[in-house]
Amino acid sequence: MKAKLIVLASTLPAVLFLAGCATPLPPGAERGPHNTMAYDVLVESSPPGARIEANGEDLGPAPVHLKIFGDPDGTFHDFGSYYYVVRALPEAGAANEHIQMRAFQTGHALTPEDRIPQKIYFDMTQPPPAYQTTAPGPGPGPYPPGYYGPYPYPYYYGYYGPYYGPRIYIGGPRYYHRW
Repeated sequence: MKAKLIVLASTLPAVLFLAGCATPLPPGAERGPHNTMAYDVLVESSPPGARIEANGEDLGPAPVHLKIFGDPDGTFHDFGSYYYVVRALPEAGAANEHIQMRAFQTGHALTPEDRIPQKIYFDMTQPPPAYQTTAPGPGPGPYPPGYYGPYPYPYYYGYYGPYYGPRIYIGGPRYYHRW
């Protein structure tokens, strides 16, 4: 009898923990992949008729209702990309109209995640920023992309530290030989 109570007492916390991992969806919400739910976002543009793209997929001329699958807390879900990008392309032959873009962070690799908006509005007469022409992404790193040289600190130097003996670093600071 005591053995059954001990087994029951040890499995009950595990069952409660696993049952609490799934966030319940609100009643009437459309279920999506990976325990997500569908959000309806209205996308408009200042002169109607601009072509709307979401993550490279053409949705048609504005105004468009866009279905975004996000987390139940109202944020974008991480489906493997850093950003969810919505672009508006001007109509062919339109004068003084520019490509517009909105990029939302999805929380990929512990980056922040944005809330899903109820409406996205593009003013096609606004010029895009001069510093950004494509979707943002992870940068090239601390050095220029064509830099294949050694790190900008010396590899071979002696170190007289708290152990009262010279340390000679060979091949970088992680590998050293102590004499």
